[in-house]
Amino acid sequence: MTKRILTVLLTTLLAVTVWAQSSSVLDQLKTDPRKAYGTDYPYAFNDVRLTPTPAGYLPFYISHYGRHGSRYYWNGFLYKELDSLLTTAHNRRQLTTEGEAFFERFETAKQELMTGVSELTDLGWEQHQRIARIMYNNFPEVFSSGGNVLAISSLTGRCVLSMSAFCQELVQCNPKIEIREQSSRFTLDGVVPGDRQNPVKHDFPKYKPRYENNRDQFTGKDSLGSIVIRRVFTNTEGLPGDIRRIGENLINLYTSLPNIGHEGMMGNLITDEEIANRWESSNLGAYSWLFPDQYVMIPILEDIIRKTDAVLDGSSDRIADLRFGHDNCLGPLTILMGINGADLDPEDPYEVKNCYQSWETCKASNLQLIFYRRQNGNGDILVKCLLNGEEATLPVPTTCAPYYKWTDFREFYKKRCNSVKN
Repeated sequence: MTKRILTVLLTTLLAVTVWAQSSSVLDQLKTDPRKAYGTDYPYAFNDVRLTPTPAGYLPFYISHYGRHGSRYYWNGFLYKELDSLLTTAHNRRQLTTEGEAFFERFETAKQELMTGVSELTDLGWEQHQRIARIMYNNFPEVFSSGGNVLAISSLTGRCVLSMSAFCQELVQCNPKIEIREQSSRFTLDGVVPGDRQNPVKHDFPKYKPRYENNRDQFTGKDSLGSIVIRRVFTNTEGLPGDIRRIGENLINLYTSLPNIGHEGMMGNLITDEEIANRWESSNLGAYSWLFPDQYVMIPILEDIIRKTDAVLDGSSDRIADLRFGHDNCLGPLTILMGINGADLDPEDPYEVKNCYQSWETCKASNLQLIFYRRQNGNGDILVKCLLNGEEATLPVPTTCAPYYKWTDFREFYKKRCNSVKN
């Protein structure tokens, strides 16, 4: 009888915990519907209160991975297809009054959009400046005496410029900081391992998330694309493009606009609340996109461990190692590392939102590992993980969260990496 009661209590507790997590995630969307933009969400600079440093400890080294900042849409097809579509509809008088107003605003900005394809915007530059200054202010002990920093970037221009913005700001904070910036095929393994130009070739396994076996259980319907089409066009007969793709293009343009300084271009054709209502479905898509590449990011995690080892054994004098890449690296890396439970891989599609939220891989999203040691030189090295500036949990055992012993961190992730490679 006692065992049965205990089982019921545990089951009830689990149900309550799951409900609380789900409620918390959806409440965040109510507070800020733009989080539903997912990977298009511009970085949010929230007021964050960090846990006090353990007594007798000081931070001394930071290992970092950051996604590039806000940019124009990543390829030109979106702008070209919309240009062809809207122009044809305008000439054939198939635009609604609101659609016509949107077309005129799009026409005004069209040349800028097509020229700017994939490039970093001013907002993207400013995001990395602010993140760098916050890092400096949060951990002045790391930077106050100056020191050497290595920054590596993918070969893509928006990542190189994000790196430059970040590094320039650090030097503005303290001119004694010496930073070497590198965007090179030699360092791709530590920042974008899957890049075709990476001379180091890997063959890591890829798996789909388990929820996909039960995807038919997800009953959320996403009809926003067809709704927006009806708001833009009086009819779509004879217009170029597949109807579903037209709807997705319009939604993708809308969520990209805050990143490029063109909010309001689409008027009232779409609302943030409507984007929020479809988020759970789009979040499933993001998880399915990022999950399979988690093991491809093993070289980044190994780079983090190797460079930290070098600092600790004295063969490196760096105070920070910085990496600048893409969402399709940082997202899988957070899953590989199980940050905030991202590696839980639930079977229930409705549980995915509780372990991964697409806005965590927003523009300028970043991972910071902060390392601490005792002032007297004795005791364990500790490490704390920040995701987008907020303290995050790891699947590493600890008795002093959000701090983890470096030896436990290293052993846990070395074992995880080696289990995949072996």
